[in-house]
Amino acid sequence: MSRAPLIQRTAMPGLGLSAGITFFMLTLVVALPIGALLWQGANFGLSNIWATINRDRVWAALWLSFRLSFLAACFNLVFGVILAWVLVRYRFPGRRIIDAAVDLPFALPTAVAGIALTALYAPNGVLGGLTDQIGWQIAYTRWGIFLALVFVGLPFVTRTVQPVIEEIETEVEEASATLGASRSHTLRHVIAPMLMPAALTGFALSLARAVGEYGSVIFIAGNIPLRTEIAPLLIVIQLEEYNYDAAGAIGLAMLAISFTMLLFINLIQIWSRKRIGHV
Repeated sequence: MSRAPLIQRTAMPGLGLSAGITFFMLTLVVALPIGALLWQGANFGLSNIWATINRDRVWAALWLSFRLSFLAACFNLVFGVILAWVLVRYRFPGRRIIDAAVDLPFALPTAVAGIALTALYAPNGVLGGLTDQIGWQIAYTRWGIFLALVFVGLPFVTRTVQPVIEEIETEVEEASATLGASRSHTLRHVIAPMLMPAALTGFALSLARAVGEYGSVIFIAGNIPLRTEIAPLLIVIQLEEYNYDAAGAIGLAMLAISFTMLLFINLIQIWSRKRIGHV
């Protein structure tokens, strides 16, 4: 009995060339950098890695980065899906402008975004002055970090979900209503399962972008150790001090936590796809 091939061939030619280019680029862009980081960590030693990570300043930076990244990704998951739904389902003046503005964080350099957000939400800024009057300071606090992470991560959810919403026919909603289902029931049991895989993909992309974000955060964060210092900034500080082993140790901690979170999200994606019959 012959075994199935590892790679299923199709009628289109070029399998060997395309597979070779794909594996080469994955090795060059993904595998080699991660392998180099793991190799550096192995040379540094587990005890030294743990001694570097097990400090209040490092734990505070890791906790702040991943906590705010997760909260920003959750916010983007909800608001990004709503925004995509509005842009697809409704026609109103200025819709094309809003649709084009969604891609602005993709094109705008992160440092420029950080400077713009700081200028707006600083105590002497246009919006920051208003919030400061009610005792709510945004810039140079954790709120500023959260705002920057939402800004850079929102397009990932919206642009991932938007094509899926465009493929959902309005007749599906009408058929559900014809069968007596309420709007909330249609949303929960008809629309949400269709959007779940794409929404989770956008959530994972938004989370990954937020965890590694640096340029837009450092201008608005304040960068106070144990309070508003993010993990990527701590890595840069270690590199500027030529402490490459410590920077690699913190990078390994971020890699391990990120891999665990993304693995959990992928498992949820697989479960959701099986539930609606895509797998």
